This record gives sequence, C-alpha cells and structure tokens, in this order.
Amino acid sequence: METAPHVTSETTGTDSATQLPPGQAVGHEHEQRLHRRHRGRMLGGVAAGLADYFDVDPVLVRVGFVVLALVGGLAVPLYLAGWALIPDEDTDTSIAEEILARERPHGAY
Repeated sequence: METAPHVTSETTGTDSATQLPPGQAVGHEHEQRLHRRHRGRMLGGVAAGLADYFDVDPVLVRVGFVVLALVGGLAVPLYLAGWALIPDEDTDTSIAEEILARERPHGAY
C-alpha cells in the first residue's frame, strides 16, 4: 500500500494562523482576564464577567448560580467572594485588595 507524500507549501513563509492583528507585537497576544463586567450586569457583574472569561452565555452562569442556591445555598457565598475578589473591568485591583491596601500601613511588609 502506498501513501501520498507530504506536501508543504512555502509561498510566503508565514502561516495565516500565526499572524497577529496590526499593532500587536509578538509575545503580547491578547490576554483574557477575569473581570466583573458593566455591560449586561444584573447585580455585581460577576456572572457576566465569568461568562466573558469562559466564553459562554451569561444566562448559563446565572442559571448555575440559581441551581447552586437551591441545592445548598452555596451560590451566595461564592457570588460574594467573586464580587470581592474579581476586579472590575475598569481597574486591575479587586475590592478586597483595595480594602487590604487601606488597612495595611505602608512599609509594613
């Protein structure tokens, strides 16, 4: 049984899958970060931010929170933790980091 030889194409030396958008340097690909979103938020933006991060519909995340609330009440502490620990989309620091920075005297650590 014969197999076909491997065919390679060397037209431009670049692969269209590895080309970056204009103005974006190599090694600085768009990093998707977890954040609380303003657009489409219902309460604190936690579900919308998680949906953005995992690239799913925010309704699915909200339904997951409702199911967790009904099953064992775990949704409320998880949502509050997400609200405190996940930064808002406009900032790089979370609410918990801001509170700790205010409480800790400068130079203490």
